[in-house]
Amino acid sequence: MSLPGTSEHFPFDETTLVFKVNGKMFALTDLQGPLSVNLKCDPELAADLREHYPSVKPGYHMNKKHWNTVEIDGFISDKLIINWIDHSYQLIAGPKKKK
Repeated sequence: MSLPGTSEHFPFDETTLVFKVNGKMFALTDLQGPLSVNLKCDPELAADLREHYPSVKPGYHMNKKHWNTVEIDGFISDKLIINWIDHSYQLIAGPKKKK
């Protein structure tokens, strides 16, 4: 929620929390069940992450080319997950403007 213009929604059901910017999803998570997050990703990077990290899977219920599901299981650092969230956000929000 700290990223500019981010809003949260429950468009699918009461447990699937969706984060949007510019009216488009960039992250979603189920508030029940195993902890994971679906993140939008550049297709080449998405495939590379899946090859290198067993906790990164093709996006569950999403376009497998553009989305990854990241299992939050302690095998991937918080810093790396935050970088992937920022990447997903930037794909939707556009590049950061220089001040």
